[in-house]
Amino acid sequence: MEQRTVIGLGVCTLFLAFGFAVNGNVGLFFNIAALFIVLGGTFGAALLSFRTERLSIVFKVLLASYRTRTKTPEEIVEILVDLSVKSKLKGILSLQEDEDETSIMFLRQALGFLVDGYTKAQIKEILNTEMYFFKLRREKSERVLRTLAETCPSFGLVGSVVGLIGMLASAGDISLILATIPIALTSTLYGVVFANLFFLPFAAHLRERTDHELLLQKIILDGVIAIESELNPRVLEMTLKAFLTPSSREGRIISAKRIQERFKIKPEVVNPSPTGSRIPVAGCHQNPYRQAA
Repeated sequence: MEQRTVIGLGVCTLFLAFGFAVNGNVGLFFNIAALFIVLGGTFGAALLSFRTERLSIVFKVLLASYRTRTKTPEEIVEILVDLSVKSKLKGILSLQEDEDETSIMFLRQALGFLVDGYTKAQIKEILNTEMYFFKLRREKSERVLRTLAETCPSFGLVGSVVGLIGMLASAGDISLILATIPIALTSTLYGVVFANLFFLPFAAHLRERTDHELLLQKIILDGVIAIESELNPRVLEMTLKAFLTPSSREGRIISAKRIQERFKIKPEVVNPSPTGSRIPVAGCHQNPYRQAA
């Protein structure tokens, strides 16, 4: 989980706890019967609405979305430009090394298609299909969380009704009335808190994460198609930077010095000729920037 998320959650929890404790008796807001009614009813409705496999997938996706960090669009653009330069210098088959090393599954698939000689149309069709069903799966997971958020307050009302029934049934017994009033009030509180503090934020986080990953996939798709078309790396850099915010487009990814450091290429060495012109020494590499351009 990102540090900012942990800090924000901790601060909000402290404010919420302070709001509960300001009256001096925090125990008034805890009621086991109300908690069982809200959680039991909510997850019971979820089991009736969705397959257990779907609920398990939602849990795993949600857990992974908070535990793993995704790369930024700027990092993806830099990776693709490096791959484009590498394919110019060493050929497309050299990208197989990067296919084995990258931790981004979508990029690994795209590089695999590129190395295996798939046509541009085939790569585009396969990756577009992958993106479509990825979005579809994430939308299903988000729908589960939003359904839980809609169900929680309803079962909070169920707990309130249960408490009111017990209170009316024991109109002559003050002790029973005092025992059922907390159920009526705290169950509504639990339903609202679980819906708005957990399930709705979980759904919103999943939507934001999905949009971010779809952006990365779109950048990868366009970048791999450009590499297959042998597009000039400089043109590719400017094309992919269109996906970035204006503040993230500053600086140049491609430079002779950076390419030399990235691919461990020795700089060009020149000696003066008798006529005064400069000629490259035999056996030395040509300027990689000139090759990349």
